[in-house]
Amino acid sequence: MSDAHVLLQAQDLARHYRVGRGLFKPAATVKALDGVSFQLKMGQTLAVVGESGCGKSTLARQLTLIESPSAGALHFGGVDAASASKATLKALRQQVQMVFQNPFTSLNPRHTVQATLEEPLKINTTLNKAERLARIESLLHKVGLRTEHLRRYPHMFSGGQRQRIAIARAMILRPKVVVADEPVSALDVSIQAQILNLFMDLQAEFGYAYVFISHNLSVVEHVADEVMVMYLGRAVEMGPKATMFARPLHPYTQALMSATPALHAADRRTRIQIHGELPSPLNPPSGCAFHGRCPLAVARCAQEAPLLRELDGRQVACHQLE
Repeated sequence: MSDAHVLLQAQDLARHYRVGRGLFKPAATVKALDGVSFQLKMGQTLAVVGESGCGKSTLARQLTLIESPSAGALHFGGVDAASASKATLKALRQQVQMVFQNPFTSLNPRHTVQATLEEPLKINTTLNKAERLARIESLLHKVGLRTEHLRRYPHMFSGGQRQRIAIARAMILRPKVVVADEPVSALDVSIQAQILNLFMDLQAEFGYAYVFISHNLSVVEHVADEVMVMYLGRAVEMGPKATMFARPLHPYTQALMSATPALHAADRRTRIQIHGELPSPLNPPSGCAFHGRCPLAVARCAQEAPLLRELDGRQVACHQLE
């Protein structure tokens, strides 16, 4: 696929926060996102995985333009969002939408389904009432709901149905990029596959590009084209899904993969235990952020932060891999 199909490109994207630490301690800087680079193409799904606190949700806020980056560049179709005017930003925000984790809290309980779906169209388009209703009804059927559901309120639906409504709300403006932040983790296991298949069906029909944030590697293996593994604000390994799952290279990726349940005994990996806790972003370790928990760590790892480099069909940041 040519560069003309690149919808979204991040270059050394960073987001830092100043945090007060009490009356007698100086304020500290938390590097929630510390130099992440990737590109996303039309019809592609990039999965972002890692432990809680690794920067996944901070990345989601950057990509949906809720927050501005502290450093680096974020380009939508060649337009740099960091230096864009207010009018340009408004247009860009229509091109990237978000599906949140919990469908029980992401919908306004006082709005009917019709009001929820119609509001973005009233604000961002010039469609008349009949045209708005036609688009809403068409999309409602595509996400597996019926026209009579339009007059109902969120409390009248199951969790899976609410997430279908939330997906419809994200798709109603026909964006180019959809950021999905743990979109099935709050749902019953029996419903998760239905929602994942819905995402994939909509992508096949409309060519959406997804940034799919998840800690569940079984879900990632089902939906992703590319996988980016993050640890304490940085990418430690990134590459095609098939390559990453067949032979993970970074010790952290190997540990995550080994914890993934497998139905068949032949597919199960030997469990790799990671000792210790994720370091505090208020006081990150020197060198490689993973060195204190890594079985391969040597003195160099504590002194020098590894950079992502090409190795065996993916990018990986580790001094010990050749």
